[in-house]
Amino acid sequence: MTVAATRPPQDAARPRRQLRFPSAFTVLLVVTVSVWLVAFVVPTGRYALDADGRPVPGSYAAVDAGLSFVDRLYQLFLAPVNGLYGVKSTETGFVGPYEVGELFGAAGVFLFVLAIGVFITMTMRSGAIDAGIGRIGARLGGRGAPLIVVLMVLFSLAGTTEGMAEETLGFYALVVPLVLSLGYDRLTAASIVLLGAGIGTLASTVNPFATGAASGAADISIGDGIGLRLVMYVALTAVVIAYVLRYAQRVKADPARSLVGFLPEDVDVVDRQEGALELTGRHKTVLALVAATFAFMIFAIVPWAQVVNGPDATSYGFQLDWYFPELAALFIVMAVVVGLVGGLGEAKLSATISQGAGDYVAAGIIIVLARGVTVIMNNSQITDTVLSSLESAVSGTSSAVFGGLMFLVNIPLAFLIPSSSGHATLAMPVLAPLGDFAGVSRAVVVTAFQSASGWMNLFTPTSAVVMGGLALAKVSYGAYLRFLAPLLGLLLVLITAFIAVGAVLS
Repeated sequence: MTVAATRPPQDAARPRRQLRFPSAFTVLLVVTVSVWLVAFVVPTGRYALDADGRPVPGSYAAVDAGLSFVDRLYQLFLAPVNGLYGVKSTETGFVGPYEVGELFGAAGVFLFVLAIGVFITMTMRSGAIDAGIGRIGARLGGRGAPLIVVLMVLFSLAGTTEGMAEETLGFYALVVPLVLSLGYDRLTAASIVLLGAGIGTLASTVNPFATGAASGAADISIGDGIGLRLVMYVALTAVVIAYVLRYAQRVKADPARSLVGFLPEDVDVVDRQEGALELTGRHKTVLALVAATFAFMIFAIVPWAQVVNGPDATSYGFQLDWYFPELAALFIVMAVVVGLVGGLGEAKLSATISQGAGDYVAAGIIIVLARGVTVIMNNSQITDTVLSSLESAVSGTSSAVFGGLMFLVNIPLAFLIPSSSGHATLAMPVLAPLGDFAGVSRAVVVTAFQSASGWMNLFTPTSAVVMGGLALAKVSYGAYLRFLAPLLGLLLVLITAFIAVGAVLS
């Protein structure tokens, strides 16, 4: 073959400009300005509030916001700042840094996100997670099915407790060779990581970036609704694992049935050296500390009084009632403990704290920006107008139908805002009170939101986790969609059924 014959056509050599979906920051900026403009034309009004500060259904009445153009321009200018630490006046409802009254900003959630980032980064830096997964692979050896189950359970646990997403990108270098050596293909490896962590995040139990952010915005405890979410986690995780196993076993039995085929280098894949898989006593201690930290977090946030004595109970002997400030302190302290036990030393420990907070600050800023949108809506007094319109739409709707609708309306929002924390902080202040009108627990609304967000983020091309993971595994997006499509349909039906039943029982 001549060189000329291999030269691409002139048009092909010229790179084509591709449309790229904007980032969550850009989407939130557009939403902020759009809401600010809409506030000029949407009628203003307010609900009467009950003793718990929640809107009384049917009590909406028009009011005069009394805001000049300069006031509104000032609101737009300060929206991000007010989103971080704004406070709500108990008399006027105006949210701003110089008002006094109930804390309204996202400072608590913001610091909690940074604390989680420090903790996870410290654990990764210790090498305990890599060593733990490596040891599992070495012990199971050629028994591929148990390995797939164990890995997906581990990733799902990370997803349901701390919303593991971008962190999964570091595992492909280990999981892909391990899976290929057992006779499976690269799509199996990508599915173990993507769907393992993804289904855990979809059925989050205490994930701070989804359940935590949404619960905070909905003004409920992160432990509310944990029973339904736990049942969903167990059932949906089992379904996803079975789906991946079925494909993996089919490929192992007949490699020609692989949707992605095998690359030339795949046949030369060998197991990692035993030294790289060594799980030391120090690693075991770190993993035990990580498990204990998340277990204690679950204990600290669950409303044990309501679980044991019913919804009207107000106290219980060992109930802690911790919230974001206490949880942030817990993860900061445990990050330092993990660093010391992991043998990082003072210099690496300090650097890892900075790196961990820096890696997660983007998620925190998204929360702040999204909360700023809510501040504009509240200051302009149009939030209750939106609620009034949606209240009339759900009036007379059965609890089951309402639950299904809450799941479905969140799906397009999840596409526009792939960040679960940004989606939660933006949508929950509007959607959560609708549960009050329909007689459905706000916890069910939170569960419907996070399920929609998790379902969309299993495949949305706007997700860096999906596209980056597939690139690392060398799997095409088209092949992944063909593999995933039947599962997405099955999950859609199952989630809708779970949410409907949960709404009826709430």
